[in-house]
Amino acid sequence: MLENCRNARERWGGVSELIDRWLKERQELLVHYCDLSGENDFSQTEALKEKFVRLCEVLVDYVSTGHFEIYEQLVREAREFNDGGLELAAKVYPRIEQTTEVALNFNDRLDGRDLSEEDVKELFGELSKLGETLETRFEMEDFLIEHLHNAHAGKVASA
Repeated sequence: MLENCRNARERWGGVSELIDRWLKERQELLVHYCDLSGENDFSQTEALKEKFVRLCEVLVDYVSTGHFEIYEQLVREAREFNDGGLELAAKVYPRIEQTTEVALNFNDRLDGRDLSEEDVKELFGELSKLGETLETRFEMEDFLIEHLHNAHAGKVASA
């Protein structure tokens, strides 16, 4: 029984740390987003481009970590506990993938090119849509964490 407890903690204890690091990345993403969304002088195209590039770097890292690390772990937990989590994930993941497309399309708009003042204005219009999309994504991710990971925390601790 002690060995089972140790195995469970080894297997799932790291997931909490991974999620914690990912949520810190989310916070960094929000800081960059808010910094940019507060801008109103579109004539400083070079400075704004640097901010957009940094936002996109953090955005792509965040989205990638979600898809290639976090969601994979959550599905593994759902499979292990076999308590309806796989069905839940199957319903939510396609909606998260739609938000990923919006994020990646936003990133692709920069594509290393020089930005005119008009380009910057267009990006700010899309920034608002990105913010709404991220808000929806965060809600879905929090829902999955709550139902696919936190719901099992007690089971892992008592295993």
